[in-house]
Amino acid sequence: MTDPLWQKADTRIDAKIMRFLAGDDVILDREFFLYDVAASRAHVEGLANIGVVSTDAAAALKRELDTLAQDFRNGAFVLDARYEDGHSAIEMRLSERLGDAGRRVHAGRSRNDQVLVATRLWLKDKLAALGTHCRTIAQVCLDCAARESLPLPGYTHLQRAVVSSTAMWFAGFAESFIDDTRRAHDTLAWIDANPLGSAAGYGVNLKLDREHTTRTLGFARMQINPGAAQLSRGKFEIAALEAFGSALLDLRRLAWDLSLFTTAEFDFVRLPPEYTTGSSIMPNKRNPDAIELLRASYATVAAARTEIEQLLSLPSGYQRDLQFSKGSIFRGVRHGLMALELAPNLLARLEWNAAAMRAAITPEMYATDAAIEQAAAGVPFRDAYRTAAETTASAGQGRTPEDSLAARVSPGAHADLRLDELRARLTALSG
Repeated sequence: MTDPLWQKADTRIDAKIMRFLAGDDVILDREFFLYDVAASRAHVEGLANIGVVSTDAAAALKRELDTLAQDFRNGAFVLDARYEDGHSAIEMRLSERLGDAGRRVHAGRSRNDQVLVATRLWLKDKLAALGTHCRTIAQVCLDCAARESLPLPGYTHLQRAVVSSTAMWFAGFAESFIDDTRRAHDTLAWIDANPLGSAAGYGVNLKLDREHTTRTLGFARMQINPGAAQLSRGKFEIAALEAFGSALLDLRRLAWDLSLFTTAEFDFVRLPPEYTTGSSIMPNKRNPDAIELLRASYATVAAARTEIEQLLSLPSGYQRDLQFSKGSIFRGVRHGLMALELAPNLLARLEWNAAAMRAAITPEMYATDAAIEQAAAGVPFRDAYRTAAETTASAGQGRTPEDSLAARVSPGAHADLRLDELRARLTALSG
């Protein structure tokens, strides 16, 4: 590792301590590096605007930062163990190439606001991707609900309850992922604030052009108070992970349904073959491994959130504990996006077994219909309930699943799915 930027003449560097201090930072910073470079470019422009660097020096610094970004993309520059972290790598590269001009770039900023701005920029992109994935899943579910509707047993407590349909099943998840799309958008809007220029949390004795960096980096607003910028560390990462967790919870329940419905005991649906794998010992098996791992994916996001939350038992101001939040947010977000990306193709290609689902709809599942029909005719509901309970074996006499579904006219139920209204909500979120 090169000498740390903070090393002083009387500082003795211990290799073991340095390895512990640096941890995986230089590897994790590869994920944030281009955002750090972009923020450095905006910072250089801001310094030029207030005369701390000359116009010529700013132009040279920006050219070199652009070159560094390109070299990083094509592999000509590798962020590796030579550097303490990505922030140090940027300053060292500029100093090597431009001498004193490169050594001016850190004026008015700290690694604290560098990591804050890079992380917020990165999370803005990831939350936008989350919104896109949730919107796509919702759209596929709406399309499937509109394209085909088959009678499907509805369950409560994992017991057969009432007649439902595949259209209601798809529409339920469509609305859930519409809500997840909104949450991704709302969380992005909350995170969309510029901390660059807050330095180590107390400001600096330079009239930094923070309005310029806010505009240039595409932030909606500035984080005004430097202390508030530091206080937001961990908090905004948790908010992002909660948005991911909301979507992954819905994905987990969807995967749970498919895990049950694909068993031989249910046999309601068949998965696309690429979402299954073979057994290592049993030649007869095809296992729904992808579905089971989608079901488990929420755990990764929840663990990341918990890890960051446990770091936040801290006073105000920056504390080095927060370094460990990088790995957590990266793992949770990366895994969440990977899982959600698999869902649309899976849902669009499910093959429902109409005969098996119809066979699972038994006479007692019409008892609720019978009770409500009596209530609509004027019988007090509790009396109608008792009568239906006493005659469950004959409740289905003369009824078909289609009759039950056609009579389910409450808003949102099978006979009034309001798919157009759900599409309108989704379209509004796309604007």
